[in-house]
Amino acid sequence: MNFLPDPELVEFAAAVRGLLADADVPATARSWADGDVAPGRKLWTRLGELGLGELAADPVGLVLAFEELGRAAVPGPYVESLAGLPELGAGTMVSLAWAPHVPFAADADAADAVYVVDGDTVFAAHVGAARASVDRTRRLAELTPGERVGRVSAGAFERARLATAAQLQGLGLALLARATDYAKQRQQFGKVIGSFQAVKHQLADVAVGLDLARPLLFGAALSLSPRDVSAAKVACGDAAYRAARTALQVHGAIGYTAEYDLALWLTKVRALLSAWGTPRFHRDRVWAAIR
Repeated sequence: MNFLPDPELVEFAAAVRGLLADADVPATARSWADGDVAPGRKLWTRLGELGLGELAADPVGLVLAFEELGRAAVPGPYVESLAGLPELGAGTMVSLAWAPHVPFAADADAADAVYVVDGDTVFAAHVGAARASVDRTRRLAELTPGERVGRVSAGAFERARLATAAQLQGLGLALLARATDYAKQRQQFGKVIGSFQAVKHQLADVAVGLDLARPLLFGAALSLSPRDVSAAKVACGDAAYRAARTALQVHGAIGYTAEYDLALWLTKVRALLSAWGTPRFHRDRVWAAIR
């Protein structure tokens, strides 16, 4: 039995990674955080032309796609558009609030359509007061419901949670790579810091955590069961958070500066840990399913 993803999906994801590698995403993210969404919208269009929406339509493809979006720290409401309410977006950028786990809409000012979900009903939304986020590329807003426009498709919430877990996995992989590369260059006491056992062990622990989270992520893609999705969200969140803490420590003082690109990955991890359900919510859901 073959447990590997379809080669076509893997090649598609590699194409997404190549596009993002050439797109100067950090500059796009900083512009997005400052309110200039034009570069981010251009990147959205390029990814759409590549076929990101078609890749994300398959649950395994969704995981592969959002791993790459997380790896590059791409700004914008991709989870909401491609996983949460893709049937209402039809290729457009969508933002939404879905209480209680998504009380505020991300990037409503940049979206083509904004919705509020109440139970299984979707309403067009009126955008209210802005809210700050630890991740400056996630501009949050309060929404109030307006006209009813449809119903939520089955499994939409689980797909959005799965996409968020995959984003966290991608963020963790990028942070590990950045920390490892920096550890090979930075010198202390006449040696590169990557030669010190303490640094090696921390990076190895990060790698193990990410490796152990990935099977849960793909298992959740195959089942889309609440238990499996929550387990993946917890595992990927924990692994990404460890990667963020380790990357910050390996980079030393420079890691604390907002001007350094590492901050884009660090703050996004912190924001997504509680997005689409807090760690406690997901742990409770796993516990309720197995006890």
